Amino acid sequence: MENGYGQIRILHVLGGLGVGGAECRIIDLYRNMDRDKIQFDFLVHYSPGKTGKKSPTSDELMAVREPDYFDNSVYKLGGRIFCLPKFTGTNMAQYKAAIKRFFESHKHEWKVVQGHMTSTAAIYLPIAKKSGIPICIAHARSAGVDAGIKGMATRVLRKPLQKEGITDYNFACSKEAGISVFGEDLVKAGAVRIIPNAIDLKHFAYKPEVRDKIRQELGVSNALVIGHVGSFRYAKNHEFLLNVFAQLCRILDNDDLNQYSILHGMRIRLLMLGKGPLMEDMQKLADKLHISDRCIFAGNKSNASDYYQAMDYFCFPSRYEGLPGSVIEAQAAGLQCLVSDSVTPEVNVTELVSMRSITSEPRDWARKILDDLLLREDYHADPLEEEIKLNQTFTAIAGERRESVFETDEMPDIDALDAGTGFETVNVPDKSPKSTHHRTGLYSVGDRANSSEYILGRLKDAGFDVKTQAKMMGYFYERGHF
Repeated sequence: MENGYGQIRILHVLGGLGVGGAECRIIDLYRNMDRDKIQFDFLVHYSPGKTGKKSPTSDELMAVREPDYFDNSVYKLGGRIFCLPKFTGTNMAQYKAAIKRFFESHKHEWKVVQGHMTSTAAIYLPIAKKSGIPICIAHARSAGVDAGIKGMATRVLRKPLQKEGITDYNFACSKEAGISVFGEDLVKAGAVRIIPNAIDLKHFAYKPEVRDKIRQELGVSNALVIGHVGSFRYAKNHEFLLNVFAQLCRILDNDDLNQYSILHGMRIRLLMLGKGPLMEDMQKLADKLHISDRCIFAGNKSNASDYYQAMDYFCFPSRYEGLPGSVIEAQAAGLQCLVSDSVTPEVNVTELVSMRSITSEPRDWARKILDDLLLREDYHADPLEEEIKLNQTFTAIAGERRESVFETDEMPDIDALDAGTGFETVNVPDKSPKSTHHRTGLYSVGDRANSSEYILGRLKDAGFDVKTQAKMMGYFYERGHF
């Protein structure tokens, strides 16, 4: 083991170091590890075309590889980056040769190889084990595969992982991800350990001053902002998201029955963070749906946590997920979330989350979002108090409007008038719970600032705190067991 690289080194195998769910979670974990004891290295994949070789070395690939999003973060934290040729399905021999050569040239450098790229984990992990790596782990991060031939090929390549003995440990971010990659038998047998995708909870906690800053930068200070965070790929289902938003706009624009009158006259925006191969297609779809002027394609942001603060609601209609950290991040920021029921239920940690099928009509999703924004479900004991607070919230977003009738300078102090008359207790609302949700003095939906501590506590108790997880994983990396 080289001097100056820490007592124990862990090699994480990934497709790349871009802004993906797995990459963000691993870097968050890395930042919170005791790096005097444990250091991370990364083995990523890159097309060998520029090298002119079918099975180039890591050094040859790194010489032509374009730097990725998290490269600088890795180097600053003390990590190293290595590279394998990208697996194409037709270069199996060359891929295996490159893996063998890599591990032979780096003997005894790593105690653990943790493979987050499970599509080829059944190829590289046995080779790593044979080269002398003490602990080899396959880590399932997704509960599905893409449609078509690519998805079928992924299932075939993962099939060996459903047998015991291929790995030393199997990790999964959720039960569904574990079943998808390792099979139901291994999950039932207890051979798969569920480790939630943890985040730095306080980093995402609601901060009104950050909210104001980002909203000003985006030009949405007086708008109602529906948010989404995710790469523009098949799994994220952006086309459904855009159709939901288009329906939401149409409902408000044609609300002849005044069902949502408190929202009339408000600017509505859809804020989307992320990049990906389908981004241009989604921009064209937004134009086709006549909502392009209401959509913000913000791209990747190094301060993504700040953008959750600027949102007023979070919509996440994915086709499949392992355990989406973005939904946990949104809850940490105090946002109500409408999430596809195709997503693992482990994300349903707090009262902020509602789940709905993507087989439902986009219009149904749109109405659910609007009803949530108006707090129409029976979550609260005092409807008048909540309506006043609701009106104050929307007034703060959009400025004073004629609809703001619940509080005026002329409104008398009813409590003062009732004092001593015997009527002060007649209309006191019943404080007993009326539903299993939103029923605590520490929490009120829509009150992000005062509910933050309660929400963060719930998420921490559910295992989503990265600082706690870093201690647990540090113990594992040092001792080789939990």
